[in-house]
Amino acid sequence: MIECVPNVSEGRDESVIAALAETVRTAPDVYLLNVHSDPDHNRSVFTYVSESSVALRHATLALFQLAVKEIDLRRHSGAHPRSGAVDVIPFVPLDGSTMAECVDLANEVAREIARRFSVPIYLYEEAAQHDYRRDLPVIRSGGFEGFPEKIKDARWLPDYGPSEVHPAAGVTIVGARVPLIAFNVQLSTNRLEVAQKVARAVRGISGGLRYVRALPIELRTRGIVQVSMNLLDYRRTPMQRAFDLVEAEAKRYGVSVLSSEIVGLVPADALYQVAEWHLRIAGFRRDIVLEERIALKVKQEG
Repeated sequence: MIECVPNVSEGRDESVIAALAETVRTAPDVYLLNVHSDPDHNRSVFTYVSESSVALRHATLALFQLAVKEIDLRRHSGAHPRSGAVDVIPFVPLDGSTMAECVDLANEVAREIARRFSVPIYLYEEAAQHDYRRDLPVIRSGGFEGFPEKIKDARWLPDYGPSEVHPAAGVTIVGARVPLIAFNVQLSTNRLEVAQKVARAVRGISGGLRYVRALPIELRTRGIVQVSMNLLDYRRTPMQRAFDLVEAEAKRYGVSVLSSEIVGLVPADALYQVAEWHLRIAGFRRDIVLEERIALKVKQEG
């Protein structure tokens, strides 16, 4: 089983989002698990899986084809950074698959996108061909508006496709990675500078938590701000640690946490960690969870 989690630069037009979802939902041997859209981010995240890399490739190319037709970044605005109509396409190994398979699939999809749609492609994380291009934020730096100049630099020639930015679709970043958790925390203020200070304290690159990326986001439709995080390795930096640090830093500025949200899906182990931590369950084991015990029993009796 391999997971694909494309991030598409459209979070407001419900008809386009529905059409993109239907494209994946009707793809043979592919299972659409979740669609998460946010109008302030102006971004949608699609999560789907398949046991067939061929089926995943076909579904992703079909999604890409529709997105390029419907989305024009020259008329796009949103709080989340983006450089492409289909901004990023990660492939994630699940049970029975390997990272090497995902790297191969990322390269196959990248080559085909470049060939069919003339969109420059950059490879990232485990699929990266250059160490300095491993991290998504580094590649996306400058965004859609800055890429026409950035791509002229020899260091930023694409891995596949033309050396000119697609006028409407921008560039796309394709890769293979381990499961991550997209985790957002909403704060009880509309002061973006508070979210900026909290994000700076939390993110690993500025001295915070080692496996956390964090951005301040203004949610204008709700009149509040958000700390938007990617937890790159929830086993080493669990959700509760990121949440607790956001809450503690926000309190320094007289601000409380309103809510949190998970974008897309989350591994069960991550939620078990939260339960064990906050409920202080002694000797916690997965098999005390009813569904886990049932699944184990079914597997044993095969």
